[in-house]
Amino acid sequence: MRDKWNRRDFLRTASAATMSALAAGAPLSSLLSSCQSAHKESSADTVILLWMAGGMAHTDTFDPKIYTPFKKGMDSNGVLSTFKPVPTILDGINFSEGLESIGQVMDRGTLIRSYMAADLGHILHARHQYHWHTCYEPPQTVAAPHIGSWIARELGPKNPVIPAFINIGQRLTLGEGEELKAFHTAGFLGSEFGPFMIADPTAGLDAVKPPAGMSFQRFERRNQLYNDLISGSAFGEFGSDYQKESLRRAMEQSYMLLKSPEAKAFDLNSEPKASYDIYNTGKFGLGCLMARRLTQQGARFISVTTEYVPFEGWDTHENGHTRAAEMKRQIDKPIAQLIKDLEQSGHLDRTLIIVASEFSRDMMLEGRPGAEVLEQVDQPDIINDIKHYGMHRHFTDGGSILMFGGGIRKGSTYGKTADERPCKTIEKPIRIEQIHQTIYHALGIEQEAHAVIEGRPFYTTPDGVHKAELELLA
Repeated sequence: MRDKWNRRDFLRTASAATMSALAAGAPLSSLLSSCQSAHKESSADTVILLWMAGGMAHTDTFDPKIYTPFKKGMDSNGVLSTFKPVPTILDGINFSEGLESIGQVMDRGTLIRSYMAADLGHILHARHQYHWHTCYEPPQTVAAPHIGSWIARELGPKNPVIPAFINIGQRLTLGEGEELKAFHTAGFLGSEFGPFMIADPTAGLDAVKPPAGMSFQRFERRNQLYNDLISGSAFGEFGSDYQKESLRRAMEQSYMLLKSPEAKAFDLNSEPKASYDIYNTGKFGLGCLMARRLTQQGARFISVTTEYVPFEGWDTHENGHTRAAEMKRQIDKPIAQLIKDLEQSGHLDRTLIIVASEFSRDMMLEGRPGAEVLEQVDQPDIINDIKHYGMHRHFTDGGSILMFGGGIRKGSTYGKTADERPCKTIEKPIRIEQIHQTIYHALGIEQEAHAVIEGRPFYTTPDGVHKAELELLA
């Protein structure tokens, strides 16, 4: 069922926030001041976010409940998990069938089973993805930066040639593209801290070389022409000195990468076949392979997504069981191999890997925090067709996150959800502000890190009052 909400309001506010920053009466450099904190001791240098875009059901992945196999005429109210539980390497901890490989590396990380997404008024993908990635509820009066942009700004690049923030796997030219663009940005921090976008990892090298048939000399002339066009555009006229300088630095960094030997990290064709084949489960799997190669070359923050496309991937509004089985095939071996490869190369100890989604799902209930009686939509009481078997409805009152490496406690579990519907969080609830602060803490970024925009502090998490969940750390 397609989400019904006023997207225009959300986009109008996001666009106005960006333009108000550019067209402010005073230059943005006077509105945005650097308030980078004195960094404390860290346990991680790099973050890899493996984003399960679309809403990954916890009861059909990392938090299985009672399994009920499909049969015609079954009562849908009795279905909690549509996959058999399978053991992991941790005693007493099961995953659902299809995630055996990840289960065997859980001794390297922590399983969170009590993530609660916010009540944003509507349980909608764009709003919740924006909230997860920026830690701010939309809409905002200024364009909130992505967590990767904060990290890029606070810590800078590990390798000056490799972009500090790289996003792999998400196209921004499809349905709901404008909503996706709203958080694939550095916001008011400026272009140099924005994501280096690679929509398709199989064509990753194309992102760091001139178009086919274009010489470097011609590319340099085109680059100068582009600079001239920017200077003569509305951005050149109304943009602040800060934004112009930020854009110039972003372009210079891209040009430096283009000419560097490190650009080969983007070329998956140079990967040995045996390794390539393990990761080759589709775009996401190859994105994990690219993330491994970029981590080894000194990337700071990498996001790899299964890609949000309405009614595809983890957006399992129908055929929930069948779709989830395919998604698990795509993610299981690549995620496990990424962890093992980084461990073998000595990078895992300083690389924080996160597996997360914007919210979870339930078969019958459209759930949000605090709601005891929830709406039943588009799901028959009696199931006679396999397309109705699976987790279909958005659910925010419980969910799973995995964290590995980078100072995370090993072989641990955190939180608990109920074993009966609606399988909501009953122990140690954790929210996005705590998740973000835990990531920042591992990287050595202080809790109060912020920038000053339009005369007021804007913190990495709202009001700068939230704290890391130290129980997740070793």
